[in-house]
Amino acid sequence: MSPSFALPSFAKINWTLRVLGRRNDGFHELFTVFQTVSLHDTLHFEVGESIEFNCDDPAIPEDETNLVVKAAYLLKNATRADGGARIFLEKRIPSPGGLGGGSSNAAVTLIALNRLWGLDLPQYELHSLAAELGSDVPFFLHGGTAIGTGRGEFIEPIDDVLAENLAIVTPAIAVSTKDAFESLNAPTLTFEERDHILPVCRTEALTLDPRRTALKNDFERTVFAAHPEIAWVKTTLLELGAVNAAMSGSGASVFAIFDNTETRQSAIKALDDQSTWRKFAVATVGRNEYAQALGL
Repeated sequence: MSPSFALPSFAKINWTLRVLGRRNDGFHELFTVFQTVSLHDTLHFEVGESIEFNCDDPAIPEDETNLVVKAAYLLKNATRADGGARIFLEKRIPSPGGLGGGSSNAAVTLIALNRLWGLDLPQYELHSLAAELGSDVPFFLHGGTAIGTGRGEFIEPIDDVLAENLAIVTPAIAVSTKDAFESLNAPTLTFEERDHILPVCRTEALTLDPRRTALKNDFERTVFAAHPEIAWVKTTLLELGAVNAAMSGSGASVFAIFDNTETRQSAIKALDDQSTWRKFAVATVGRNEYAQALGL
């Protein structure tokens, strides 16, 4: 690997996102189907004397509150690695937006610095560090289509779901994930209830067809009530010809599936007058394509 290199940091959507209940430890038990998509940031890495991080988006913090910086220091401290790294982030994934941009950045940082510093940590050790950084971070060590359980950190890769004609629309709304969970007011979940629900969810996931399956996101009810504009995004995309649509994560991004490229492009064009909505034409990124892009 060259002493300087760049890697893509892909966004994700959630084909489904079910909040099964609150656990005794205070966290929520989730069942989700993650999917990487072609929208991506780009991270540049080179050897440095210390950890230095910069971003081309002034809204992104460059201090130790940023997950890139947290990931770099976590890996350095865990391995007692010598030296440092200069890291530059070209930001394109909306933040916040429910697309996992920060989590993806963190996972790619672990992958890149493991390589840059010649650490050769195995996947399971990177996974353990990723789980410390956030619930979505471990998924981005895999990419493609995968089931996430627990808080989302337990990853089970499944057959890739392929969809070429997707659109993502992100209105200028910052949804608090913490508030989204609290608004659900999920009941406490017993182990017996969890073990009864999970097989049903897994069966649904293994037969998922994004064009025909009802894409369930349990956050939609309360987030749409608190932020009607996000509900309007979903309704508008369906009215413009999408065959299916759902909110990703806790919002505010909504993704939609179209029959063909022409209908998708017409829909995106029709949204030109919504100047505060960011619009992206994307496709799914399968696990092999993801691994090749990141050199895994």
